[in-house]
Amino acid sequence: MWEREFWQLLEEVFGRSYGRALAQDQAIAALDNRTVLEALADGVEPRIVWNYLCDQMDISDDLRWGADHNAPPLPAS
Repeated sequence: MWEREFWQLLEEVFGRSYGRALAQDQAIAALDNRTVLEALADGVEPRIVWNYLCDQMDISDDLRWGADHNAPPLPAS
């Protein structure tokens, strides 16, 4: 997942205003209590950030990838 795709999904799933507020304010426990913006700035892959945000916000798998998106493969460990 590219960062551009991350932001598109954020707006599609959460809405523009609420999604941007979440990205700035929501501390994600699984990311050491960093916000989306902090985690992305620290180099965490967008797909990882997206999954943790959706998990924390209880977004189901059928909704988290939006209408026209397929879940991208997990990054190699």
